[in-house]
Amino acid sequence: MNGAQQAAHAEHVPAEVMVELESCATQDAHAVFSALRTTFSSDREADDVPEEMAGPGATVWTSTFDVSDRKAAAEPRRLSAPVVVSLQGGYWAVDELCRGLESAFAVRVLGTAAGDQEKEVELRLETR
Repeated sequence: MNGAQQAAHAEHVPAEVMVELESCATQDAHAVFSALRTTFSSDREADDVPEEMAGPGATVWTSTFDVSDRKAAAEPRRLSAPVVVSLQGGYWAVDELCRGLESAFAVRVLGTAAGDQEKEVELRLETR
């Protein structure tokens, strides 16, 4: 699909993907979100850095990315440990975001759940 076809296709399908990270180091969450902000528009500012919250329970970081307009490919990023990422959105949008992650990380699909209009994908990201 060329750029014009992708743009036309993006007008007719949901282009937002919710990304969720849980139980990972703060610097790893920052590495994942900054790589995605390099490639796609986000609901977070470029200088937004994840912060660990005090108290019991796991910290969950979320952000939404619009994949309708792909920017530059992200450079490879280092992770201190593998990171599990959950993606939720339309089929095309989730697939686009997965492709965007591949420039920065080694990506392995752990599982998928398919719905009528959306799908959820769980990925394992590692340093390339």
